[in-house]
Parts: sequence; C-alpha cells; structure tokens
Amino acid sequence: MSHIDAATDRGTDELGWPAGFRAYTGNGGLRAHGDDISIVVSERPSVSAAMFTRSRFAGPAVVLSRAHAAGGRLRAVTTLAQNANVATGRQGEENAAEVVGRVAAILGVPAEAVLIGSTGVIGRPLPMAAIRAHLEATAERGTAAFAAGPVDVARAMMTTDTRPKTSARTVGNARVVGVAKGVGMLEPNMATMLAYLFTDAELSAAELDGALRGAVERTFNCLSVDTDTSTSDTVAALANGAAGPVDLGAFSAALAEVCLDLTEQLASDGEGATKLLRVTVGQAADYAQAKRVAKSVVNSPLVKTAVHGADPNWGRVVMAIGKNTEDTDIDPAKVTVRFGGTEVYPAEPAAETLAKLAETMRQDEVDITVGLGIGDAAATVYGCDLTEGYIRVNADYTT
Repeated sequence: MSHIDAATDRGTDELGWPAGFRAYTGNGGLRAHGDDISIVVSERPSVSAAMFTRSRFAGPAVVLSRAHAAGGRLRAVTTLAQNANVATGRQGEENAAEVVGRVAAILGVPAEAVLIGSTGVIGRPLPMAAIRAHLEATAERGTAAFAAGPVDVARAMMTTDTRPKTSARTVGNARVVGVAKGVGMLEPNMATMLAYLFTDAELSAAELDGALRGAVERTFNCLSVDTDTSTSDTVAALANGAAGPVDLGAFSAALAEVCLDLTEQLASDGEGATKLLRVTVGQAADYAQAKRVAKSVVNSPLVKTAVHGADPNWGRVVMAIGKNTEDTDIDPAKVTVRFGGTEVYPAEPAAETLAKLAETMRQDEVDITVGLGIGDAAATVYGCDLTEGYIRVNADYTT
C-alpha cells in the first residue's frame, strides 16, 4: 500500500469526517482489549497548526511533533493510547520516530507530514514488537483498513476517559470536526491532553494558526481537572481546502465552538467527576486577572468537594478569591458571588437562600459567578468536582 486512495468521507459512525479525511483504528498491543492505535489522514495536501505542552518533561512524541508541525504542512495524525513514552531516554525517541516512519510509509507521505501523540503511563517503553507487527498488518490491508469514524478515533485515544469526546460544526460549505481525550493530569498550559481538529475549509497556515490560538486561549487553556500539567499535551488542526474558501471570522467562531464543546466534555468527564463546574469572573482589571482568580476558585479542593456534596458552604469561594494576595486591587466590599442566579455574597444568606443554593449545587452543571468590581474584563474557566472516584483512579492507576 503506497497511499490512501480517495473514498468515502464518512466513517463507521454517524458524525463523519470533513471531505477528504479518512481514518483507521486498531489494537496494537498497548492494551489488552479495544483499539489503541489511530491514524487520521488527509487525502490531499493540507495546512496545519499545532500547540504543545510546556512541560520540561515533554515526551518524544511532543518533541518530534513540534519539529514536524513547524512547517505548517501536516497531513496525518497518529495516536498511541495507554503509553505516554515519556522518560524513556534515547530508545523512546527512536521508537517514536520509527512509529512515525512506518505510518508515513503506509500513507505514502513524508515522515515530516505526520504528527504523533502518545498518552498513558509515564516511564514505560513502547511494546515495539507488537506495534511493528500491527502496522505491517495494517499496510497489508490497504485502503480497506481506513474506514473508522470520529467516534472510533476518539474511543481509541481514551485512557481513563469513560466516554469518547467528539464535536462538529458547519461553516459555509465546510465542516469542522474535533476529537479529544483527557480526564486527569489536566491543567493545560497551552492546550489540553490530546485534541485534534479537522476541516475541509480552505485557509492559509497563518489563518489556521491564528484561529486555533484564539480558540485555545479561551477554551482548552481555561480547563483544569486537578492542576497537573501533562507531559504529552497536544492540540493540532488540519485544513485541506476540499470544501473551498470560507469567511475567516465565521470559521474562527465555529472552531472556537468545537473547542469549547470539547473542553466542557473533558471537564465533565474528569476522573471520578459527577459534575461540570464553570467559574466566571467578571468586572476584573484585565483578562489575565479574571482568569487567574477564576482558576483559583475552580482549582480549590475545598470548593470542588463542596460542589460534589452540594454543601452550600459558599465561604470557600470567598477564601479562594482571597488567595490572590498579589491582586491588591481586589476589595472585599466590591466583590459579589453567585451560584447560578443566587447571590450569596455580600448578602447574608437566609435559610431559604441556603436551601436554594444547595439545590443549585445538586445539578449536573454548577455555575459560579464572581464580580470583582474593578473593571470590565471577564474570563470563564472549566473544571469538575472532586470525588472519592478521583482518588481510586489515581491510587490504583498502574496496579
């Protein structure tokens, strides 16, 4: 098999890919059951944009992909689930490069056109014998192997996720389809665990990069499950132009909607989570202050556990705001705090107000709104409650 021939744009699930994209999933021996290798490829040349973790322990997949993405001409994305291939030395680097080379050969594209994502346990070498055998068998199957849909790919990327995460929007004659995974070790410092966006819109690499960075800043970069930044975080977007040109503003808005949808799916599926938590801080001096204060609330273990137990202990939000000791312009006399539509500060809540607050906190989605009374800037961040389930998942992760 020297290349992927043009064929149907729709895979095995109903979501379907944008025109000109095809995908494959299979089990390469990274986990005992279920698909753990995926490949998504554009049948025609494409432009791309990508962002990566800023961790000092970035894995070989990130290091290699960062170099490949620099040219803005990625054609394919391959992902290995269940093994991060991080802290594995020179052998880990060689293994990542070998996987990329083998995938590129299957697709008939240069190795530099392939991005690789690898996610899972840190410090374990890839099972290369099994991966080699699987990719050789995939090459033998030819184009018939490339019949997977977005949900199939999202499922093959999962580690401790409980469900696959996909989203799509239409813009003009084009579509934007996104897949993502990640529910723990998740406070992005650039993007999120793994998120890939594919579109048949016709754009320049610079236009796609600008749209992606703008979307990421307000979505994935506003996400936190447990305050820990992964060694493998990657977000990438590929545009192949098969549907022709689109209005750049409309495309940017559609891309941002897909990223926001995926962000909320990631937050609500946080390890052990039972509730989506949104925190909006307004009336801030600038966006950075609004986001900083919002993150201090969404990351507070005391706030997260109160939300989990529907305990109307609103004072924990005030505490979390107050932790921002360098924001000396925050005046408690000007601050307001609301849960849903219920104001709890500065008013002294009566018994009926606390009962209403508890009912609000029992919902699957809990919104906390803070007004700082300083300026006009605002930011919303996304997280989840903290449960016994999170402890169990991470206490037993490798055993």
